[in-house]
Amino acid sequence: MHADLRVRLTPRADRDALSVREDGVLAVRVTAPPVDGRANDALCRLLAARAGVGRRSVSILRGHHARDKVVRVEGLDEEALRARVG
Repeated sequence: MHADLRVRLTPRADRDALSVREDGVLAVRVTAPPVDGRANDALCRLLAARAGVGRRSVSILRGHHARDKVVRVEGLDEEALRARVG
């Protein structure tokens, strides 16, 4: 069981935050810079913490070098993930 989410990542934010946009995309802000994959790691850690799963259960499927990404969370269906994340 897994859920795939469309994510819009904003690095170098003032604080880490999650919100859902009107189009259903999850807007994620992280304080980490987009250097050496640090923003992607921060994204995965934040989603794992909010979803209540281990860090290794969260992976980026598409968009490693872009702001728009598709992220997979293992162990939860989409409905359960949306309820936990926002």
